[in-house]
Amino acid sequence: MAKLGAHGCDLRELALRILTHEPEKTERTPKRVRVVYNHAFIADATDALLVWEHPYYPQYYLPEGTLQNCTLSSKQDISHNGKILASVCELTVAAHDGLDQVVTDRVLRFHNNTANGALAGRLRLEFGSMDRWLEEDMPIHVHPKDPYKRVDVLPSQRPIEMKVSGKTVAKTNWAMHLYETGLPVRYYMPLSSVDQSVLRKSPRTTKCPYKGEAEYYDVIVDGSRHEGLVWYYRHPVPECASIAELVCFYNEQVDVYLGGHLQRRPQ
Repeated sequence: MAKLGAHGCDLRELALRILTHEPEKTERTPKRVRVVYNHAFIADATDALLVWEHPYYPQYYLPEGTLQNCTLSSKQDISHNGKILASVCELTVAAHDGLDQVVTDRVLRFHNNTANGALAGRLRLEFGSMDRWLEEDMPIHVHPKDPYKRVDVLPSQRPIEMKVSGKTVAKTNWAMHLYETGLPVRYYMPLSSVDQSVLRKSPRTTKCPYKGEAEYYDVIVDGSRHEGLVWYYRHPVPECASIAELVCFYNEQVDVYLGGHLQRRPQ
């Protein structure tokens, strides 16, 4: 079973944890938040609540009254101190426009009598179980963005060199340095600055709410294959447009020489 708060986690266990220990923090957002499921807008909220179920990133909790084009029914009631305070629910979008009916049970509802007033009457629609989420008119991916996390992308003419197993595989006098709260600085460089003979296209892809969808290269040096060592974004989110098509090495797995000085590998 997935960790609490992650996609596919035990919703009853998550609700009990929140009811007994309170979330890490909560914060209202003025953003308009909409949810698409089965090709229909099923929620449209201008008073969404960001809830940190764990320290790493928040989830959106929406007022039940913002639901539309769907029906909600309780599947499993959740009691605490002898009172039913929450329920795991099924959300149904009826057949429409040639599409079949769809049902998901990845919904938590907190009742109006819950002790935490901020959560009362709110729904947790599992982010990854919906088709699409929008903040205002922009799609968001993976999970809601943490408003306290910042990404800065700065051009730099400091020479940079990447070595794998002692061999130089990339070298450039220009790169974009990406600073993301809580993460090591990442160095994005032109693809042409990389030794093309060591690159092998990887089928791997990942998504980041702050940067977009990444594609990967494996790197082969002296017969050893280093899987997913390099990544790049074809179409990053607008805030990170300046890293489009530039490639980045995992600092943790290569030797980085910046301005001629070997950098300490991030832990």
